[in-house]
Amino acid sequence: MNVVCIGSGYVGSVTGTAFAVLGHPTTVIDLDQNKVDQINAGASPIYELGLDELIRKTIGKTLFATTSYKAVREADVVFIGVGTPSREDGTVDLSYIKSAARSIGEYLSPDRFTVVVDKSTVPVGTADLVTSIIEEASGQTAEEDFTVISNPEFLREGYALEDVFFPDRVVIGTSHPRARKVMRELYHNLLERVNYEELSKDFTFAYNWNSPKATYFETDVKSAEMIKYASNAFLAVKISYINEVARLCEALGANVLDVAKGMGMDSRIGEKFLQVSSGWSGSCFPKDTAEFLETSRKYGSELSVVKAAVQSNEKMHHFVVEKMQRHLKTLNGKTVGILGLTFKPNTDDARKTQASTIIRQLIDLGANVRVHDPKGMEMFRELNPKLPVGYCDRVEDVARRADGVVLLTHWKEYLQADWKRIQGEMRYPYLLDTRNFLPHKMLVEMGYIYEGLGIGKELIKENVAPLMI
Repeated sequence: MNVVCIGSGYVGSVTGTAFAVLGHPTTVIDLDQNKVDQINAGASPIYELGLDELIRKTIGKTLFATTSYKAVREADVVFIGVGTPSREDGTVDLSYIKSAARSIGEYLSPDRFTVVVDKSTVPVGTADLVTSIIEEASGQTAEEDFTVISNPEFLREGYALEDVFFPDRVVIGTSHPRARKVMRELYHNLLERVNYEELSKDFTFAYNWNSPKATYFETDVKSAEMIKYASNAFLAVKISYINEVARLCEALGANVLDVAKGMGMDSRIGEKFLQVSSGWSGSCFPKDTAEFLETSRKYGSELSVVKAAVQSNEKMHHFVVEKMQRHLKTLNGKTVGILGLTFKPNTDDARKTQASTIIRQLIDLGANVRVHDPKGMEMFRELNPKLPVGYCDRVEDVARRADGVVLLTHWKEYLQADWKRIQGEMRYPYLLDTRNFLPHKMLVEMGYIYEGLGIGKELIKENVAPLMI
């Protein structure tokens, strides 16, 4: 089956490579020549563990990349995986979706039935919009010559290959019988894990190859479009809730690590997304919750729980700075080191992260800020060119003459850092671990004045590392 993926970001590059690995001739289309050249040279245009090696193994065989839409003429399935950024008012910008739809229409073959798939996160009703644009551009008739369906992505940055090859569920939104048949055939090898034993040799990192197979769920197109937004909003609510519990734990003298563990033992709740942090952030949750909330307001059904989660999340960013203020008193003239600029480990994505918000607050309060991140410094610098921070290549440099160090992202590199040496570089050994990630007892024994979130000094126990999410 011939596949085309439009866009070479997280959705397009990961989805396209996966289908190529599973034996479907796949072409990735991107208007950025540099990204196309990267793929054709066997390199990933994004940082994602393991993606480079899979591209190298498939490029020129089952995987191809181009800036031309001509490949659409031979496609059985066309995935739209372009960006859907938020506007300032919280609504979604569909300009890239519209542009892709027009280009698809211009190259759509009249001699074959084509399934066009909205893979990007889009508002309910986008399939209808894409359908009308393609009809106008192609002169063809929807549901007879082509159809537009929804197949939302559920990829976690840093774990995208695991999610694409071992998904919890595959959601297909369409009522068109022929489209359903095409998508079942397309996903057959993935759902049944055909040749996965051979595929396992292509991975240099371990997966649970015996994990349960994905649930294949078919529904109508509008419900499928809604599922992605509703899922991300629910996870955001869950994180905001445990962060609020952490703040209450501090006030009452309870230990949020034990509280979260006890909650997670309930199968109705589960342990995932009960890890305390300085707040959810990144390229998905802030955007998706804002768009979902704005849509609900537009149709007179405001999602008050989601609204509260957004407000609580903003408060959590402030709470981190307030903790530092309570301990260091004034921040004016103080030097603060920040560890972690990406919203999570194993990605270089520094868009709309908690770090940017917290750093701006620290600078506004007069602090001098130095930062380090294993992968995210280049993107963070590009996104925040006027932010007056010092970028450090080594963790030790962040701590030099610092009055405090804050861990924001739980990179394994920080767990393995030389904390004795780091302490020796600091003017005052205050360490705020917003992930409750580091070995508490060891650091206290070294002489650090250690604080986590949701745990008091008298309750510091053996380190309990958060689950990667």
